[in-house]
Amino acid sequence: MAAKDGAKSQEDYKLKDMKPELGERWPHGGQRGGTGWIGSERAASTYDLVEQMFYLYVRVVKAKDLPPNPVTSNCDPYVEVKIGNYKGKTKHFEKRTNPEWNQVFAFSKDKVQSSTVEVYVRDKEMVTRDEYIGKVVFDMREVPTRVPPDSPLAPQWYRLEDRRGESKKRGEVMVAVWLGTQADEAFPDAWHSDASSVQGEGVQSVRSKVYVSPKLWYLRVNVIEAQDVEPSDRSQPPQAFVKVQVGNQILKTKLCPNKTTSPMWNEDLVFVAAEPFEEQFFLTVENKVSSAKDEVMGRLISPLNVFEKRLDHRAVHSKWYNLEKFGFGALEGDKRHELKFSSRIHLRVCLEGGYHVMDESTLYISDVKPTARQLWKQPIGILEVGILSAQGLSPMKTKDGKATTDPYCVAKYGQKWVRTRTIIESYNPKWNEQYTWEVHDPCTVITLGVFDNCHLGGSEKSNNGAKVDARIGKVRIRLSTLEADRIYTHSYPLLVLQTKGLKKMGEVQLAVRFTCLSLAHMIYLYGHPLLPKMHYLHPFTVNQLDSLRYQAMSIVAARLSRAEPPLRKEIVEYMLDVDSHMWSMRRSKANFFRIVSVFSGLLAMSKWLGDVCYWKNPLTTILFHILFFILICYPELILPTTFLYMFLIGLWSFRFRPRHPPHMDTKLSWAEAASPDELDEEFDTFPTSKGQDVVKMRYDRLRSVAGRIQMVIGDIATQGERFQALLSWRDPRATCLFVIFCLFAAMILYVTPFKIVALVGGMFWMRHPKFRSKMPSAPSNFFRKLPSKADCML
Repeated sequence: MAAKDGAKSQEDYKLKDMKPELGERWPHGGQRGGTGWIGSERAASTYDLVEQMFYLYVRVVKAKDLPPNPVTSNCDPYVEVKIGNYKGKTKHFEKRTNPEWNQVFAFSKDKVQSSTVEVYVRDKEMVTRDEYIGKVVFDMREVPTRVPPDSPLAPQWYRLEDRRGESKKRGEVMVAVWLGTQADEAFPDAWHSDASSVQGEGVQSVRSKVYVSPKLWYLRVNVIEAQDVEPSDRSQPPQAFVKVQVGNQILKTKLCPNKTTSPMWNEDLVFVAAEPFEEQFFLTVENKVSSAKDEVMGRLISPLNVFEKRLDHRAVHSKWYNLEKFGFGALEGDKRHELKFSSRIHLRVCLEGGYHVMDESTLYISDVKPTARQLWKQPIGILEVGILSAQGLSPMKTKDGKATTDPYCVAKYGQKWVRTRTIIESYNPKWNEQYTWEVHDPCTVITLGVFDNCHLGGSEKSNNGAKVDARIGKVRIRLSTLEADRIYTHSYPLLVLQTKGLKKMGEVQLAVRFTCLSLAHMIYLYGHPLLPKMHYLHPFTVNQLDSLRYQAMSIVAARLSRAEPPLRKEIVEYMLDVDSHMWSMRRSKANFFRIVSVFSGLLAMSKWLGDVCYWKNPLTTILFHILFFILICYPELILPTTFLYMFLIGLWSFRFRPRHPPHMDTKLSWAEAASPDELDEEFDTFPTSKGQDVVKMRYDRLRSVAGRIQMVIGDIATQGERFQALLSWRDPRATCLFVIFCLFAAMILYVTPFKIVALVGGMFWMRHPKFRSKMPSAPSNFFRKLPSKADCML
């Protein structure tokens, strides 16, 4: 039973093929008189990677000549659109007889049971029941159909009718009613009947939106030197350093080694800045008075947009900047003395436009373009993604005592983020929204995540008690694994690793198509560096890249959280894998076994060669001998034979090529085999929030793992030092023997043809087991007895 359950769970975690009905399928004929508005041969639009969903749209534009209330002599009008049990209301205006709303209502046609559309105009009353002004009724059978790219349907004026519809009343309302799909441009900003229960600020958070990441720059500050900096105690020369702050980023130079009023550093500090530049450049020159006290001797404040923008590796002109007095010197108020004598600092500051500011790991990077737009190349392809639906989602929160989920999907590729609308209270939501991105490099990755909306303005509360949008799962698709112009329709498992273990949260259905615009350009990119050339001409250190990436992620999260509706910080961090660098025993095991898997082919080859040498299969050994003789006699065939062999292997492997994009692999990730304590450690905060006993146990475990790694590294170092000892005369007898051996080997090889040497060496290596000894060989014994530096370590 356990084996069956394990096999079932493994099958449940795999990718599944789908066959959805994609594209537009309009009914033959039309909606009026048999011939209708839409012909059956009309070409379908490019909205072809999603299943078509029909909506009834009602656009309420404005009203005029509305009668005032006979009691209050005022009119506070609003419009109510009613179809069956669904009602949508506009906002009301106070004391206005000619209001303008310009609001669109969208009703899912599958859920509409009524045959009429009723548009009521009412007068808002604070105490009594809202006063009826008039209504307009539309027959569903008479509603026209509109297909983009047709122009929007023109709204018309309609006279208001009384309750029974028998007579006209004073006042008119401008309305347009049509039948369309989710491809309609009115769809994203429309009020949806599916979200009719959402009120207040939550209305904005249920709509689909497109976001753009802020334009990020690297700010390079080369601190060269300063002149005439004076501390408060002028009897002692200062030991100065420079501190620079840009937003929340603070970096310091090293202390000047000499105590002087004209210190020198010549040190680079690099920051991340985002357009529009809101932060100030704040620099201070400080004196290290003691280990616990720093004294500010001068400061410089400047906006970032005054600095030069550099697009390549050309030198930037340095500049002297006057420092403002700080502290006692600033309070003296002797302006004439300040003009004649001023502390100043020598800087070379520029905004780097030739780099790509990385806010995600290079392992699954989605954008490789430099910051400066004039350096961008033409796109090589188009990526289209249809976010179809999800199935079997887990309940993520409780609302009014009932478990529920309000899911939406977020996709990120390049600088463009998209967010689908939120489907209220559904475990099987259908979005059917299609988005498009330009592709500048095929070796990039698109990331899609599914989340639960916890900001609908109600009493909902997530399962973990926090008011954050809970993660349901994530999918990554590498574009280079996709065939051009093919539509991939698959159901991806949504897997989340929790402290209790691996859990499948549901499945998300996607349709993906990568269209190649220039095959020659795409082939050229495979030999081109992944990142812009500035990353290789003036590279950053590994520590700098890690720090800058974290700062870039923080800036992107902060800027997107200020949009409306906000793309919240927890979503951006999850999509960008902000914690991927943190220690994890599970990841360490997974990476170890990845290395083992990489070298498994070499191990299998060495085992096969061992079997050949030991004549496990005499026929194979004889054939290998024949091939060896041929290659010895004709050495010029070695390289062509090798490449031909790899070509044939590639052709053979083509039959077994993957038929679908890769997805999250639970076995590769070592997710199911991780122990509860390892998962608890992985999800621990940094710094840790655990008790002393737990931290001590984990520290001891980490020491044992690190001890094994230390032994392996030590063994590798020992072997390398033994190679060095061959000629270092640390062991004079061993080095003497090796030198004499080298002399005789050189004399023999000078007079012996190489073919003979290779033939003799190969035959000796493949000799029959009868001529082999189980004892180690003489060269192996000699090498193992060579000295290393291990005996010199404390």
